[in-house]
Amino acid sequence: MDPRRKSRFLLAVLACFLLLCGHGFAQAVRTQHLTVELVTETGTIAPNRDFLAGLHFVLDKGWHIYWINAGDAGEPPRVDWQLPAGITAGDLQFPAPERLPLGPLMDFGYQSEVLLPVPMRADGSVHSRSKEILRGHLHFLVCSNVCIPGKAELEHSVSVASQPGAPDAKMEPLFLAAERALPRTLPLGVSVQVQQTKTAFVIRLTGKSAASAEFYPFDQNLIANASPQTVQRLADGVRITVEKAQGLQQVPAQLHGLLKFPDGTAYQFTSPVTTGYAVQRVTVTAPGGGLLRVLGLAFLGGLILNLMPCVFPVLFIKGLSLVQSSGHERKRLRTHGAMYALGILVSFWAIVALLLLLRAGGHHLGWGFQFQSPYFVACMALLFFFLGLSLAGQFEIGLSVTSVGGELAQRSGYTGSFFTGVLATVVATPCTAPFMGAAIGFALSQSAVITFAVFTLLALGLAAPYVLLTLQPAWIRLLPKPGAWMEYLKQAVSIPIFVAVIWMVWVFVQVAGSNGVAALLAGLLLTAIAGWVLGHWPAKWMSAAVALLLLLAAVALPSIAAKELPTPSAVTQTSARAATWQTFSPQRLAAERAQGKAVFVDFSAAWCLSCQVNERVVLDRPDVEEEFRKSGVVMMRADWTNHDDTIAAALAQLGRSGVPTYALYSGGPQTAPKVLPEVLTSGIVFDALKGLRAE
Repeated sequence: MDPRRKSRFLLAVLACFLLLCGHGFAQAVRTQHLTVELVTETGTIAPNRDFLAGLHFVLDKGWHIYWINAGDAGEPPRVDWQLPAGITAGDLQFPAPERLPLGPLMDFGYQSEVLLPVPMRADGSVHSRSKEILRGHLHFLVCSNVCIPGKAELEHSVSVASQPGAPDAKMEPLFLAAERALPRTLPLGVSVQVQQTKTAFVIRLTGKSAASAEFYPFDQNLIANASPQTVQRLADGVRITVEKAQGLQQVPAQLHGLLKFPDGTAYQFTSPVTTGYAVQRVTVTAPGGGLLRVLGLAFLGGLILNLMPCVFPVLFIKGLSLVQSSGHERKRLRTHGAMYALGILVSFWAIVALLLLLRAGGHHLGWGFQFQSPYFVACMALLFFFLGLSLAGQFEIGLSVTSVGGELAQRSGYTGSFFTGVLATVVATPCTAPFMGAAIGFALSQSAVITFAVFTLLALGLAAPYVLLTLQPAWIRLLPKPGAWMEYLKQAVSIPIFVAVIWMVWVFVQVAGSNGVAALLAGLLLTAIAGWVLGHWPAKWMSAAVALLLLLAAVALPSIAAKELPTPSAVTQTSARAATWQTFSPQRLAAERAQGKAVFVDFSAAWCLSCQVNERVVLDRPDVEEEFRKSGVVMMRADWTNHDDTIAAALAQLGRSGVPTYALYSGGPQTAPKVLPEVLTSGIVFDALKGLRAE
């Protein structure tokens, strides 16, 4: 062989070797009119972890591939996988398509560039410090004025380590863009109505403001694909009129479709087809059937809420005021009870009004949403600390603040009862008592009238114990007489208040990050100084003014710090817990269920006391985790500490609007999940797993 040709040959071999070693056999395959490559979001996977792969298509100008429903002609890509032992693939996922006119026809698909994600999972048999090669045989149809069937043998190698690698800088934008374009479930409060006429389907979306939208059916041969879609903007949504397919003999009972909006977001829905509008809300029905039953559950849930750790310290305070008032006339006691109940009612009405307004604007929020704000958590910590200092005896709120108001002081008792009701409501929001979850989830999916009715019963349940005591003087006479012991008891009550402050500081770290703790602690110091000023110069305007300035500075410090902090990813878990619990995502859930695996999802948050108790007392117990393992159940944790629309939408599908929520999904995507009670015991979990095995 000629020496020059030989050297060029050796250089080519060396280049290929370096290419294969450096890129793990990941090669883009060039076929007629497109380039396709099997890619992964990260180059390193880990045992017992999910990861994302994808088919990355780059198409020549004027050529396209197809969506699930190809339109008038064509077929979507499909892959026959040849994966290593221990690695499994879920279904190929399709982002929202485009309308692609082709003469008198209309195709639904993708042109220019698209990534079709594929959820995958590596089980425990995949060994660290090794490489695994993912292979797939791809079938596709690429079209312009003509259609050409194509095939491609795809390969991609990934490293295996004990922990997954960081997302690849080149691939991450592609996967993020694909995730944003994937169709989502309808947000809570948004509805779709489908009416059929003789020649058309009229699709009306309400609850989401939109200038326009496109409709794509998942099933073929239902609509005249090439006919223009008539779009009419409404005050609270959009109406789309779509012509039926010619020769459509039988109209389906339900229309399964996708609505795509100008910003690229898309929602899928299944709605009954009627001759009048039939509202389809996210799958929430009255628990056990009947509005009266829901109202009863709401009242019972509010009643039990008094026993939750969030509310109990406030009841201590109210109990002390009741003892102090035991010698007062019946009318005054009843007025105190009414003002306390009014404070709770007004607070609940304000919360539900805010929830409905924000949801109408497209926000996914639920019960306890305000604790996702670091500023709110900081303000609550400062308020409780200020209250604890007063109870501990540093100053008297009534003497140092209200006494300077002259006549206002005589009414401060009623004002205090009202704002104690407000405080009870605020501290109750990070807790969900038994029966509350189903009632709130149902309420927020209904009309405003029903929503306010359910929340009103919930508020009355929370107010009921204290109001009943004020209505029954005979019961109050059973309480001990006022005396010096009350001062000691009041100081003792400050202990659970300070414990609550410690918890709120911990929640602030989870929501805002550790860098903001110094600002919050400085705010607590300023609050302590304000209390000292009020205690040493009581009933003085000057001391009240200085204390007010100090308190305003205390509130400002953590709020400024919170604005500068990045959002933390999630509650930090120990390595053992991280290995046991996977991070929830709808894609991972779908992939596991597609393989016939059961999945248990713990919807939790750092600010939810009930969640933390359930996790530490029940879910993190070794025998409970072992029972999950024996039952072959995949354990996922959906951390809602920070706002997450995906988790909010998943809760809405379960008919819930807050945490804790526990859902057991059996294998197979068609089976409805079982929602467990808000307060867990190991027996409840064992019984649920036993029932799962019996299915």
